[in-house]
Amino acid sequence: MDASRPAGSALDLAVPVRREDSGTGAGDGSAAHVRPRAHAQVRGLDGLRGLAALYVVLFHCWLYTFPGYPHSSAPPWLGGLMFGRLAVVFFLVLSGFSLAISPARHGWRTAGVREFLRRRAWRILPPYWAALALSLLISWFVVPASHFGPPTGATVVVYGLVAQDMVTAPTPNGAFWSIGVEAELYLLFPLLLLVRRRWGAAVLAASVTLPVVVIGLTAAGANPVEGDNWLAPHLAPVFAAGVAGAGIVTASDRVRRLPWGWLAALAALPVLVLGAVRGSAWTVNHYFWIDLAVAPAMTMLLAAVATGKPAFLVRLLTARPVRGLGGFSYSLYLIHLPVVLAVIRRVAPHVVSPGLPTFWFTLAVGLPVSVVAAWLFSKLFETPFKRNRSWKSLVAARSGA
Repeated sequence: MDASRPAGSALDLAVPVRREDSGTGAGDGSAAHVRPRAHAQVRGLDGLRGLAALYVVLFHCWLYTFPGYPHSSAPPWLGGLMFGRLAVVFFLVLSGFSLAISPARHGWRTAGVREFLRRRAWRILPPYWAALALSLLISWFVVPASHFGPPTGATVVVYGLVAQDMVTAPTPNGAFWSIGVEAELYLLFPLLLLVRRRWGAAVLAASVTLPVVVIGLTAAGANPVEGDNWLAPHLAPVFAAGVAGAGIVTASDRVRRLPWGWLAALAALPVLVLGAVRGSAWTVNHYFWIDLAVAPAMTMLLAAVATGKPAFLVRLLTARPVRGLGGFSYSLYLIHLPVVLAVIRRVAPHVVSPGLPTFWFTLAVGLPVSVVAAWLFSKLFETPFKRNRSWKSLVAARSGA
């Protein structure tokens, strides 16, 4: 495993659940039959993004402080920070769920494939390219992002084209691996909607999951991990699970009243028990299967939040600090790792001793610096593209300012 490309990222961390951001429009008139509540924004999803992004930062603080992953030298009581890969699974489920909400409300139709991809590119690529430029500079002149060497010309081309899941090149930022995965899944998204519209959620889930299961059962040692290429096919089922789960926004009252929070806990219990019995290192080395096993529980959690339950969790997720963090969580994901690496490898050695003192120092310095820097970064490279949907609109807004 290439530790320079750790788990726990998501391209869609900060995509609001709004019709204009999901690249969708009115369907074939079926929206007229949707209950009024189905048009309300789903509360709590931004908060989930914010908390998950914060976990990713903590994971990287842990990962680069204590060597030997997954057999970490960290104290056992910090073991809960080692499952960054599961964060990327959650973000993919959440991404599929968020993007499918508007299509679900409009007969599982979008405004068109071209328009969807244009809006995704407009929303995602500008901050990504800005973060890529920043990461290249830091990796070249401050601290390398990988033990395989500094970025090269191939890095600029491959990562600039968001092709890192298909072509290997020295990474400028270990968190960028999943961005290539999400970019490929965006291309798959219209097809997933077509399958869902024509044949239903069960066929959708089976069509993307069964091939992955067959590969896992027949390929020797099949256990793709972060750092490998062509992870999108393996992770497509978790993205599709989120797409299918978005149907909760237009489900009947009987379905919406189901105890989705408890069902999520029950679905997660076997995975948690297996991980506890076999150990964290075994869990990390079997992420191929863990990813698939945990996705239903994550989808049910999103269904619970979308139906306003449990109330205490929704209140937490909609609290202003958590919701605010979710608003720039994509920026936090994009730029936090170079900051964390600079603190651990360039600053901490001159201030504290290795191990736990470095970890606490990184939390005290690297975490708040990452959050503040991400907030500023979002103001420059993310928020303008969320508020304006074209260059003409953006230029006009800049001129007016």
